[in-house]
Amino acid sequence: MARSPWGGRFLSAGFRGAAGVAVVVLAAAAAPGQGPGLVPNGDVAKGNATAAEAQAVATPGAHPLQPALELAQKGLSQLRSTIRDYSCTMVKRERIDGKLKDAEYVFAKIRHEPFSVYLYFLAPDDVKGQEVIWVDGQNEGNMLAHAGSGVRAMVGTVTLKPDGALAMQGNRYPVTEIGVENLAKRLVEVAEHDKQFGECEVNFFPAAKVNGRICTCVQVVHPVPRRNFRFHLARVFIDDEYLIPIRYEAYDWPQEPGGQPLLMEEYTYMNVKVNNGFTDADFDTKNTSYKFTATK
Repeated sequence: MARSPWGGRFLSAGFRGAAGVAVVVLAAAAAPGQGPGLVPNGDVAKGNATAAEAQAVATPGAHPLQPALELAQKGLSQLRSTIRDYSCTMVKRERIDGKLKDAEYVFAKIRHEPFSVYLYFLAPDDVKGQEVIWVDGQNEGNMLAHAGSGVRAMVGTVTLKPDGALAMQGNRYPVTEIGVENLAKRLVEVAEHDKQFGECEVNFFPAAKVNGRICTCVQVVHPVPRRNFRFHLARVFIDDEYLIPIRYEAYDWPQEPGGQPLLMEEYTYMNVKVNNGFTDADFDTKNTSYKFTATK
């Protein structure tokens, strides 16, 4: 349904299949003939709602995306009014230059006002310990980062443009677009855009699960490739308690008739803990819990 911000690596470093980190588990139904199941690791999805039941939420005569748009708008409004900050473990997989990367993992602290990001890379060992800080309106718009180990760690803290070539290497989106609020905004924007057109199939799957959290999964399919559409199949999992999107998947059209859709990107926000009371110190390189040095 939308671009899905994650933020990510710097200095070309990422996670390549983090062993021992919590595995995302999804359980929901996929309508027959509508692409991969809702379990991302290749398992067979167990059904908990039929397509007919899912489509029953639509209002006769309304665009199929209208219920999804209303849900996204409601969630965005609630998020802005009730969630000041949150911590989480983020997981992403992205297709870069035609190649689908392995899952990558990072711990994050995010504050909404002013928009502030702290990232700590979890695995594998060659990147463990990397840290990134970006705060809107500070450091001339740059992010501050350091490597976790090896020769690159000897350089210490460096200043990087979030959308510069070095920071963007191996990433689809800059750190400035990270977080569930940015994701929710993109979902609303793209749903409003796609409502202008037909050729859209929408299904709701209740009682889906992401890492134990009960969610409503909204699946959108554009059967035929069109210039107006950004994806063939997309799913967003909206947490039933917080009404925030905690997982997003987007697939391109199959490369050959009858083939499987190609996963372009997926992002999951796990272990979300809201309203921690983060202060400026949580997004300060001088925080003694962090390992930043004087900037270069």
